[in-house]
Amino acid sequence: MSEIDRLYRYQTLLQARRVVPRSEFLHVLEISLATFKRDLAKLRDRLNVPIVFDSDLGGYRLDRSQDSTELPGFWFSHQELLALLTLNHMIEQLEPSLLGPKLQPLRQRLHETMQQQGLDPAQLSQRVRAVHAGKRNMPLQSFEHVAQATFERRQLLIVHRNRQARRTSQRTISPQQLVHYRDNWYVDAWCHLRQGVRSFAIDAIERAQVLPDAATELDLATMRQQLDGGYGIFAGAPKDWAVIRFSATRADWVAHENWHPHQLGTLNPDGTYTLQVPYSDERELLADVLRFGADAHIIEPLALRARAQQELQAMAKQYG
Repeated sequence: MSEIDRLYRYQTLLQARRVVPRSEFLHVLEISLATFKRDLAKLRDRLNVPIVFDSDLGGYRLDRSQDSTELPGFWFSHQELLALLTLNHMIEQLEPSLLGPKLQPLRQRLHETMQQQGLDPAQLSQRVRAVHAGKRNMPLQSFEHVAQATFERRQLLIVHRNRQARRTSQRTISPQQLVHYRDNWYVDAWCHLRQGVRSFAIDAIERAQVLPDAATELDLATMRQQLDGGYGIFAGAPKDWAVIRFSATRADWVAHENWHPHQLGTLNPDGTYTLQVPYSDERELLADVLRFGADAHIIEPLALRARAQQELQAMAKQYG
């Protein structure tokens, strides 16, 4: 029996019984008295398990009077510790002020456990780096209110700025899910003003107030199907399919990229790559295609080709 498995057995025995005599630990776990003492010290000092000896009952029990929340299975292997610390570090880099303070107690516990196993948590911060491009500054208070309303299933009163129209509007929404997309945060919600599902960029929410009213509940699977129909962040049923041919120079990159859940890709005999994706709004799709310059060529539909031509002509005029 491995040490981890044996420590789990201690927890099982202590949870199942009011008190467990020392002799029963030795018999059930098939261990010596010296091993029992080492295990007991590790459980108390390193893993913070509140085990006490009750002289009146003649055995060991869990001290349930301590003001703590039990976390079943809070004992990790080296690989599990590294995975947890990596996740924590990535979250901290993703949005430093978002969860950093709230995760500090957990981070401290993980660091202590890691050091006890001979691992150096400082190496993680030095060897893992997240690079963000196009990340917009987000008001932390708005995010916290949006997250609170989402998790507590309550309605939210927001003042939202439409950046394209350059105007703000006040509306009540029922948040359904938070979305992190291309380094920015969005909330998918039922909009009570428009009577439909809408996606709101959280950095465009100038003010937010959690309301006492229960949120309107939507079927998440159905809502996600509706939202995933369009291309990128734009929701809605697809209005057409874009057919884009990429040069042989870019084929290897694009062939391994995920542009849409329902995309179709074909590697052509001449080394070029043809990608087909559905879209409901061409704005984000055009931006993604145009970043490839002459290595991308929109074949169909003709309306999308015309929009690309207009953009390229306008760009050329900017440069004379």
